[in-house]
Amino acid sequence: MSATTATIPVPGAAAKPGGRVDEAIVSVRSLSKAFPVRRSWGEFLARPWRRPERVTVVDRVSFEVKSTEFFGLLGANGAGKTTLFRMLSTQLLPDSGTALVAGCDILRNPREVRERLTPVVADERSLNWRLTARENLELFAALYGVPRNQVRGRVTELLEAVELHEAGSKMVGTFSSGMKQRLLIARALLPRPRVLLLDEPTRSLDPISARRFRQFLREEIAGRQGCTVLLATHSAEEAFDLCDRVAVLDRGRLLAVGPVEALMGEVRDDRYRLTIRTAQVDTAVRTLDGSGLTEAQLLEGRGPEGWTVVELSIPGGPDGAADAVARLSRAGVDVAGVEHRALTLADLLERIVRMKAGAR
Repeated sequence: MSATTATIPVPGAAAKPGGRVDEAIVSVRSLSKAFPVRRSWGEFLARPWRRPERVTVVDRVSFEVKSTEFFGLLGANGAGKTTLFRMLSTQLLPDSGTALVAGCDILRNPREVRERLTPVVADERSLNWRLTARENLELFAALYGVPRNQVRGRVTELLEAVELHEAGSKMVGTFSSGMKQRLLIARALLPRPRVLLLDEPTRSLDPISARRFRQFLREEIAGRQGCTVLLATHSAEEAFDLCDRVAVLDRGRLLAVGPVEALMGEVRDDRYRLTIRTAQVDTAVRTLDGSGLTEAQLLEGRGPEGWTVVELSIPGGPDGAADAVARLSRAGVDVAGVEHRALTLADLLERIVRMKAGAR
C-alpha cells in the first residue's frame, strides 16, 4: 500500500465467526494505469508529432481482499473503479504493478484468473431478450464450457438460487430490471467462480428494488454461495449497507481501506436536521449556543408552513441529539422532528482527505 493511504486500524486478526483467519484471495499490488488524453483533429493537425499527454486513472493502488469477504470500492465517477476491475478481470493490462487472484497472477496466468474470477456485466442488453431465462443460461453454459450432462441441473440450481425458478420459462424481455440483474448474477455464477466483480449493480433499480437486491447479494451470493464479492459503487449508503470492508478511491488514488465500522467511527457525520417552529428559531439557536453546536444552517422552504428546518452539527451521536432536544424542550422550543443527515460520498471523501492531510 502506498505511503499516502490512510489505513483504518483493525483490532486483532480478521476472522469469520468460526474463528478461522481468512487468507487473501485477491491481492492488488501497486496497480497503475494511465490513458492518453484525446486530442481534437485541429490539435492533431497543428502538432502531429507531439506526444499525447496521459492522465493517470489508477495510481499505485494496493489492497487485499479476504476469502468470502464482501469488499467495496467506493468512489465518485472517474475515481478509477471500473478501470481497476478491468485490470483484475484481465481485460486491460496495467502499466505497472500486478494482482493475484487465488494465487494466479493477472499478467502471467490470465486464463487461470478468468477461471476463478467473473465480472458481472451490469448492462441488461447483454442478455438475449427473445430467449427465456433458462435458454439464456443454457447458451452461456455452453460458452463457459459447462459439461453438457451438467447444464440442466446447474441452470436449475442457479435459477432457484436467484429466485427466478418460476420465471425460468418466460422471455427475458418481459422481466423487470431487478429480475434481469438477478439473471446476470446467475449467468456469472455458471462457471463456479470464487470471486465476483459487481460494478454498480443497482444503478438501474428504484430504491425499494435496490434494497431488496442488496439483501439478496448479501444473503445468497456472499452467504449461501460463499463467493468473495468486490463491489464498485459511488453510493456510500450501498457500500456501508453491504460491505465488510471498503476501500475509498479518489481520482485513482487509494485514500483509505478498512472495516466499515472503523471507517464510520473515524469520519462520523454528526449533522442533524431539526424541524422547529419558525417563531422560535432564534431562541433555539441561543439555547444551543456554547454547547459545541456549530454551523447552524436554515433550510428555507423545507418545513411545513410555520416551521423551519435547521441543519446543525451535534456532537455525541444519538445521545448528543437527545440531549439537544431536551435542552430545547426545557427552553420552550417546539421540535416537530429530528433527522440524522446521511453521510454522502462527497462528505466521506472530504473527511478522509482532511484525515490524511492531518496525519502528515
